[in-house]
Amino acid sequence: MTERLNDVEQRMGSVHQLELVITAMRGIAASRSREARARLAGIRAYADTVGNAIGEALALLPASATAAEPRHGTGGRIVIALCSEQGFAGTFNERVLAAVERHTQAADGAPTDLLLAGDRGLMVAAERGLSVGWSAPMAAHADEVPSLANRLADAVYERLSAGATRADIVHATPASGGAIEIVDRALVPLDFGRFPVSPRLVPPLVTQEPGTLVAQLAEEYLFAELCEAIMVSFAAENDARMHAMIAARDNVDEKLDELTAVYRRLRQEEITNEIVELAAGATAEQESGLR
Repeated sequence: MTERLNDVEQRMGSVHQLELVITAMRGIAASRSREARARLAGIRAYADTVGNAIGEALALLPASATAAEPRHGTGGRIVIALCSEQGFAGTFNERVLAAVERHTQAADGAPTDLLLAGDRGLMVAAERGLSVGWSAPMAAHADEVPSLANRLADAVYERLSAGATRADIVHATPASGGAIEIVDRALVPLDFGRFPVSPRLVPPLVTQEPGTLVAQLAEEYLFAELCEAIMVSFAAENDARMHAMIAARDNVDEKLDELTAVYRRLRQEEITNEIVELAAGATAEQESGLR
């Protein structure tokens, strides 16, 4: 009986330690999610600034020129998937890659080059039989977002130069109640119609051809869009991890309640046995005295 009690006590201690780990992971995820959200305003302000500059640069183009000429390459499409670098995020990666699969199924025979960020997502992609043309670790901290965006932009333009005609991005975004939603949108070709052309009375002084300037600003805008998508995905990943840790905490609490009930039952049985032994001893002693 004592050995069983000690075993239950050890299991309760292990569950308590697991509870502390889960609480710490939930706190870290909450902190990272808040940090990502706080940085989004700056990224979006930068994207707006570049967008305004594109509008002004478009006004410098000749009336017969077009900034969004269609690409005629034969290299198919690029799909960027932003997955998680770490685990304990529920079905985060499965949902992102399910959206990626819809791209590959609707490609009409054109080759699809999958660029994937996130080691956990890479494992899930292998399980689902997805071919990954390029991969990199997902940002584990908000400070790593610009570096990853640069690497992704380089990979995208390398493939566009080789003949790819389109680039889409699939990632998660935070939703209400700790849930996530999947975003699937086009990055390339850039829709210049979204930028209002704003000619000035006094045109800005530029040192480049308007077409070259627009192209370079478009590259900068792509970088800003990638930064925003990665930061949003990073926030969503940590929201998903918080949600998973809440569920894990509930399971741990249930297990702890079960172990506590077992401990109390065993302890009560032990006390009852001790009382029975004492009573039996006292009875035997009384009978011995009567003799």
